[in-house]
Amino acid sequence: MASQNQDRLRSHFASLDPSLYASGWDSLWAEGTFIPWDRGYANPALIDLLAAPSKPPTCSDPNPTPGAPKPNTLDGAGIELPKRPARALVPGCGNGYDVVLLASYGYDTYGLEVSSHATESANGYLSNPGKGPLEGEYAIKDTKVGSGVMKCLHGDFFEDGWLEQAGGSGGFDIIYDNTFLCALPPSLRPKWAARMAELLSPDGILICLEFPTHKPATSGGPPWSLPPTVHQELLKRPGEDILYDDSGVVVATDRDESGSALRRVAHWTPKRTHNIAIINGVIRDCVSVWRHKKVVAG
Repeated sequence: MASQNQDRLRSHFASLDPSLYASGWDSLWAEGTFIPWDRGYANPALIDLLAAPSKPPTCSDPNPTPGAPKPNTLDGAGIELPKRPARALVPGCGNGYDVVLLASYGYDTYGLEVSSHATESANGYLSNPGKGPLEGEYAIKDTKVGSGVMKCLHGDFFEDGWLEQAGGSGGFDIIYDNTFLCALPPSLRPKWAARMAELLSPDGILICLEFPTHKPATSGGPPWSLPPTVHQELLKRPGEDILYDDSGVVVATDRDESGSALRRVAHWTPKRTHNIAIINGVIRDCVSVWRHKKVVAG
């Protein structure tokens, strides 16, 4: 069931053509009185993953989401974070909490916002983020390395104009999608997958917070329903359309992976996440990590 905030957000975009969504987000940031996606701090699931990448904390309660891993289970191998120096990208970064968190590990981290007002708000926050609003999570993790660059850029994720400001081409070693895909209209999902495969460095990792998994597909968006099947179908053949049933639910298929596929290397229900994804006391988010198929296949 959608929340009141989700219903209001959906209504805001209902009359807009997808080509005008950028102005829709910008108007909300400009007004500044209704930004319900802003939780005030980085998702605890990312905090825990970065702190223990080889064995991120998993939830002990069953996640009823179709396709969710079993309780206390890391489906796949542990994650090896990229060695520094390295670059990270957070598209749709909002105020930039995840940007600061990744920078605290020494990664040069760039947020990206299509809204000029969001970009301004984020860079204001990044100029003096403090120790971390949740639990001191912004503390520098390696004093010999120090903090990486942290900056929010203004640009369209699907275009290249902003890339030069983020160090140019070459790909990002970490890309973190928190609530970016779920904010895009479903028609842009194949384009999202192709762009992720293009922007991810050959040895990089794509980290996806799968949210909202509990929301019925018929309830629309944003945020649009995003159970694990969506990522699996999109990333096995980036850029290609995926199948939906009559209710708008993504259909799992046995299609072969394409040469540009991203392959899931880890999947779990996190021990902690934002409260919005805890439904009747049960964590419904999942976290997935992806790498280029060519790298995984060796």
